[in-house]
Order: sequence, then C-alpha cells, then structure tokens
Amino acid sequence: MQANQPSVHIMHADAVMTAGLHALLAEHGAFHLTLQDRQPHGQAHARVIIADYDSGIMLARQLSPDRSSAAPRVLIVTQLDKEWQVRTAMDSGVHGYLLQGCSAEELVRAVQQLGQGMRYLAEAVTRCVADSLSRESLTGRETDVLLLLARGCCNKSIARELGIGVGTVKTHVKGLMSKLDATARTHAVVVAAQRGLIGSGTRLPAPLPGRQPRPAAAMQ
Repeated sequence: MQANQPSVHIMHADAVMTAGLHALLAEHGAFHLTLQDRQPHGQAHARVIIADYDSGIMLARQLSPDRSSAAPRVLIVTQLDKEWQVRTAMDSGVHGYLLQGCSAEELVRAVQQLGQGMRYLAEAVTRCVADSLSRESLTGRETDVLLLLARGCCNKSIARELGIGVGTVKTHVKGLMSKLDATARTHAVVVAAQRGLIGSGTRLPAPLPGRQPRPAAAMQ
C-alpha cells in the first residue's frame, strides 16, 4: 500500500453492493481496499469503512469519542432516504451518507473527503435534511396522536386509546399540524408519510396498563 493511499474497508451486508463498491473504487486506483469476508481484520487499520445502514450506525456508536482523530470514518451506502433515517445516522456519529443510486464519481468523492477527515452527505438528501433542521420535532405524545390519526381515529377514539381528554387531543393535533405545516388532518398524515415519520410498518402506541388492545374495527 502506498503512503498516500487511504485504506478503505468494505463491510456492506449486501454481497452485490460489496462487489460493486469494490469494483468502482478499485477502478479509480487511489485506495487500498479490504473486504470483510476476505480480510475481516482490515477494519482495525482502515481510514474509511463503508457499511450498510444498520452496520454503519452500530459501528459509529461503538467508536470512542476520545480517539476520534485516529478512529476510522464511517460511510453508509443505503437505499434509505427518509430524513429521519439520515438524521438518525448522523446523530449516531456516522461521517458520510450515500444512496445506492449514486454515481461512481460521487462515491469516490465521498470516500476521498472522509479520508481527509471531512464529512459527506449525499447530494440527493442534503436539501431535505437541511430543511428538517429548521423544523420543530414532534413530541412523543404528538407522534402517538399522529399514528392514530393515520389509522382513521377520531378525537374521541384517540382520547380513549391514550387515556387523555378530548381537549388535550385537540391541542396535540393542533401542535402537530403546525409543526408539519399541514392544512388539515389528512394533509398532516400525508406530509408525515412523505417525511418518513409514519409508514405501513408503523406500530401503534402501546395501550395504557390494564387496558386491552382495541380491535381495528373499533378504531375506525
């Protein structure tokens, strides 16, 4: 390995992505590359580690803050593009975030910048994340109310489910609509879905202690 070649360790969970990342970076010729399945200890000597979303976040959280100058820089390559997913990764200490559809030039640029101790955020998600920084986050209770709104619950149903008053529900609805810049309840749900705050796999808030979960039909 030449002294001016940053060491890059690829530990992406997707074998096809691993092969593609290795091929693109090898073609560029400016990096010393190691692969998890061939050189599992390459991580210890890497300047940049390229990982999938879950592995990248787990690794970034494990890195000790007091050795940040010597610790490897973590670059996530993923198809996850919701603002909360990107924010979660960056808040966990990830240094770079790329989408799987990025160009070879952007991949090389990201690795080079991380190798120089800088950060890199995919061009495709930079704007949405920047916009999110200027928005207020929903509180836990506002999120609970939003999830029930998405299931078609009226204020009375939400109040029963969460064990709060109808007036309190209205206050939470007003607050979340303001934060989402929504003009109606259905609009709030649409905006939340677009931002990745809710989705088809979203779980409802847990019922209060001693209460039985209500059948879906009773919540309409």
